[in-house]
Amino acid sequence: MSVTPRRRISRAAWLGVCALAVTGAGLTGCGSEDPDAGTNGLGKLTPDKIHAKATTAAEAAETVRLHGTVDAGGSKYTLDMRLKADGGTGSVAAEGTTFGLLRVGEQLFLKADAEFWSHDDGDAKAADKLAGKYVKVPQSDPVYKKFSGFTDKDVLLDGLLTLHGTVKTDGRHEQAGVRTIRITGDDGAGGSLDVSLEGKPYPLRLVRAGSAGTIGFSDWNKDFALEPPAKEDTLDYGRQLPSS
Repeated sequence: MSVTPRRRISRAAWLGVCALAVTGAGLTGCGSEDPDAGTNGLGKLTPDKIHAKATTAAEAAETVRLHGTVDAGGSKYTLDMRLKADGGTGSVAAEGTTFGLLRVGEQLFLKADAEFWSHDDGDAKAADKLAGKYVKVPQSDPVYKKFSGFTDKDVLLDGLLTLHGTVKTDGRHEQAGVRTIRITGDDGAGGSLDVSLEGKPYPLRLVRAGSAGTIGFSDWNKDFALEPPAKEDTLDYGRQLPSS
């Protein structure tokens, strides 16, 4: 019985077969990689399901850090806030001034320099006393309503994670070394959101609709201390606070 020897396919011929796969001849293999290999599988879902899973993961997280810019009420705010269910702490910059915010439960404190406190009426002496202190903001003061939202995890995430219009995917990207999938509202006009393809599907970067700011999300579920300031570092302003 004779055996017909198998012909070896030359390297050039093999490369030609792979070229057919690239040009859409319907062949698979040839070393192509599965883009979902090693991911959480989010990339296989529809855009609406990706958005829903990202929102659910964010709402379930105990803590998060937000950093970036937000346009609201005709002003641009630069935020760097760490948030949890019962409050938050961090800094806000707006209109050339930077101040600290701390909320523990219902208590909101504002910490700023003398320039911040004196810009309304020029009372330099009072401003010097308030500078560097945690000033307790009464809940009846308009400043409380204006700034407490920056310390409220649920309020911020609910507003920020909304995409307007038809949600679509916009490719795979990377944020701070983490692979992401991007979803957009109305091809980006309604905002875009990068969601992690590694581990839990947390939001990592948001561009707001109408280019009204860009926010990064990090430190999901990384706990941090949240306590009222020491009594000697706290003051009561005693009248309506400047709104910056």
